[in-house]
Amino acid sequence: MSVLCKAMWLYLAVFVGLYYLLHWYRERQVLSHLRDKYVFITGCDSSFGKLLARQLDARGLRVLAACLTEKGAEQLRGQTSDRLEMVTLDVTKTESVAAAAQWVKEHVGERGLWGLVNNAGISLPAAPNELLTKQDFVTVLDVNLLGVIDVTLSLLPLVRKARGRVVNVSSICGRVSLFGGGYCISKYGVEAFSDSLRRELSYFGVKVAMIEPGYFKTALTSKERFLKSFLEIWDQSSPEVKEVCSEKILAVYKKFAEQLEQKYTQDLSLVTNCMEHALIACHPRTHYSAGWDAKLLYLPMSYMPTFLVDAIIYWDSANPAKAL
Repeated sequence: MSVLCKAMWLYLAVFVGLYYLLHWYRERQVLSHLRDKYVFITGCDSSFGKLLARQLDARGLRVLAACLTEKGAEQLRGQTSDRLEMVTLDVTKTESVAAAAQWVKEHVGERGLWGLVNNAGISLPAAPNELLTKQDFVTVLDVNLLGVIDVTLSLLPLVRKARGRVVNVSSICGRVSLFGGGYCISKYGVEAFSDSLRRELSYFGVKVAMIEPGYFKTALTSKERFLKSFLEIWDQSSPEVKEVCSEKILAVYKKFAEQLEQKYTQDLSLVTNCMEHALIACHPRTHYSAGWDAKLLYLPMSYMPTFLVDAIIYWDSANPAKAL
């Protein structure tokens, strides 16, 4: 019996080893003729978008970079080759999206658009929901969700023509809602939109991937911007809400921002490498978790029982002044 058990364990080890070897091999298969492929990236003014544009340009792909500002475009121009083309784009304005889509169509021609990367996003305002107004939610959803939908729908015919890829930047906050405001809501929406889009486009050979980063040090996660925004929200809140929440929430949010700053991952290439893999791999994944906090904490949390997730989040939360 012991010999049989040993043999079974040996077969299991060999099977697992072969599985991971096959997985490793498939992960590293890359498409050919990259220089013929066009990729359109939104939000290239800074952080992930800017780095990805430079990274894909160095790879030889034909990058079409969309920046919100002329300043962002000028900075990117000085760091890339002459192949890279740029356009200004405000994803919250349909006329701007339509103009950018026409610009992309003129550039790609009959080849179609191989890759669309919906990277543009904002994180503020963020605060306990009761401190916010409807417009605070609209501000974030317009960029992070409705902007993604508008850009995608405008460019889908070109992506379908190329049988290409759609890469949507979500977040671990699209898995676990960690704080109030529109950010987590928008990322849950991006996840749902991406899921339905992936199933619909699979019939046409188009693949859809979601990038779910943890906490990275970017312009979106600036401690100073976060605290300034929160103080503005607090000052504009009604006396009744302030009384319920109490001023100690200010200290808690300041501590929260300082703790996050210490936990931020500095290496943005962990995210852009996931984006690049989703665009050029023969067998891209549907979900990419970037950062150890995403892999080891937030992704597992998304599968935990609700009461356990709530207990973990309560641990660092502030109790309202009039809590029971």
